[in-house]
Amino acid sequence: MTLKQLQARLRRIAEVQMAQDPAHDIAHLDRVWVNAHRIARDENQDDPTRASLRVLIAGAYLHDLVNLPKDHPQRETASRLSAEKSESILGDLGYSPEEITAAQHVIEAHSFSAGLPAKSLEALILRDADRLDALGAVGIARTFMVAGTIDRPLCDADDPFAANRPLDDQTWSIDHWHLKLLKLPGDMATNKGRKIARKRARLMLAYLRQLAKEMDTELPDHWAELLQ
Repeated sequence: MTLKQLQARLRRIAEVQMAQDPAHDIAHLDRVWVNAHRIARDENQDDPTRASLRVLIAGAYLHDLVNLPKDHPQRETASRLSAEKSESILGDLGYSPEEITAAQHVIEAHSFSAGLPAKSLEALILRDADRLDALGAVGIARTFMVAGTIDRPLCDADDPFAANRPLDDQTWSIDHWHLKLLKLPGDMATNKGRKIARKRARLMLAYLRQLAKEMDTELPDHWAELLQ
């Protein structure tokens, strides 16, 4: 089975079996695969087989197979449940036992909430690829799609950018950028992932500066310091 054929099969499985929401849909899985493939090409320049594309494409399309909302009390279990559910799927697609084990680790270790260490190159690549989709233009859109889904306001009207209050991303959507998203470039494991992440984070910072202008205020320095 070619990689293109495998993608079509995995994509169809995800369409049918994954509980989709506005920020975790088939388009998200497609983007994660594009990111992972791009990073893998960079990592595989000297050795085309260093990172297994079969394992990566399985991780890209099955990592959110069990998709729990951001505010779900058992959110951290979603990646483990997705990994367990993927076993029979990958077996039916002709994956070897070794490939299935590798793909399950990629799926389980991708999650920020689970906090598990990535122990393979494929797991590092998939984690970077998934986190890249939280940054840049699409990251901005996904932030507000998630906020709308869980009814979380944009910001504190009295202090929108936490100049004189503690950051609280359980209450205000924009605070999540400071507490997590704009720190992602520094957490990237691959050189290519880090380069793309920094570019996308700078776009988000430019958006925040424009947002501050439209709110007739200024963006505090502690936001820009995250990217230094």
